Amino acid sequence: MIRQIFEFKKTDRKWHIPVLAGLCVGIPILGGYFTGTMAGGKLASMSALVILYVHTFSISGGMVTLMTCSFGMMLSFLVGAIFGFNPYVGALALGLFAMGVHLALFYLKMNRPPGNFFFIMIASVALCMPFDWQKIPANIGYIGIGTVISCLLGLGYTLLVVRNNTDAPSHSKSKYVNLVESATFGFMVGFSLLIAHLLKLENPYWVPTSCAAVMQGASTQHVWQRGLQRVLGTLIGLGVAWMLLLMHPTPLMMCVSIIILQVIVEFLVVRNYAVAAIFITVLTIFLAESGSNLSVSPTGLIAARFVDILIGSVIGGLGGWILYNEHVHWMATRQIRKTKIAILKRK
Repeated sequence: MIRQIFEFKKTDRKWHIPVLAGLCVGIPILGGYFTGTMAGGKLASMSALVILYVHTFSISGGMVTLMTCSFGMMLSFLVGAIFGFNPYVGALALGLFAMGVHLALFYLKMNRPPGNFFFIMIASVALCMPFDWQKIPANIGYIGIGTVISCLLGLGYTLLVVRNNTDAPSHSKSKYVNLVESATFGFMVGFSLLIAHLLKLENPYWVPTSCAAVMQGASTQHVWQRGLQRVLGTLIGLGVAWMLLLMHPTPLMMCVSIIILQVIVEFLVVRNYAVAAIFITVLTIFLAESGSNLSVSPTGLIAARFVDILIGSVIGGLGGWILYNEHVHWMATRQIRKTKIAILKRK
């Protein structure tokens, strides 16, 4: 188990994927810096991560996937922005939304990594932003700008690099198993946000985001391994972020750092999640936190983020155990079938 945590895996991911991701994230954040709209630039950079869904073997398939996910990014932010008026309604909405996204990705055969993670992340961030109806259209516009940039760069990438081959087969599951997994995923993500609100955490979106990240594992052991890797990587990453913030970097330095960190993360995340989590932690702090929080109290910020991520990782680990528990699956699918038969008999 310990060896697996620190083991570097072999991967067939091309070197240009991390570079492409860095460009997609970098253009919006630099645009925000030079136009004086850093908050909007950060939103656009987060949505530009949609480029990571281009893992197809065909040009047409890649662009269809990219445009579909771009719409999903904007929808995710819209759902979060609309239901952010109440923390408890927001937690319920996030749970239902996460369930719907997880279920939809299976039917669309788009359940390969990163899966539902970025949709949940965008929705969580939107839910925890100060509720203001007047800012929703502008913020969705920033999200749209990020996805457009990724679509344009993705088009160039697919034309230059991707060759039309047969898409890799996706793993199919029964509709009952998909429903049970989606309901479990949605419940745990919504529950994690509810816990964050009950604990009155300053930035509660870190908890469901960490929960969703840990639950991306392919088995119970993998989920717990990812949880441990995330906690260890986060602990080291917070130390790195703390030291960097004590140096009081300029906004431009932070923009450049975000680009470099994104490239490093995409290079490492398929090789070793624990090491990648170090840079993910620094990246997300630079990208998600406001400028005032970063400059005023870096020590308090770092301590708060560790608590947030630890809580989310523990809930995600529990959710992963439920998600891949065969007995729970069998009982749930059996009950769904019985309910369906009972409903059909009444008609």
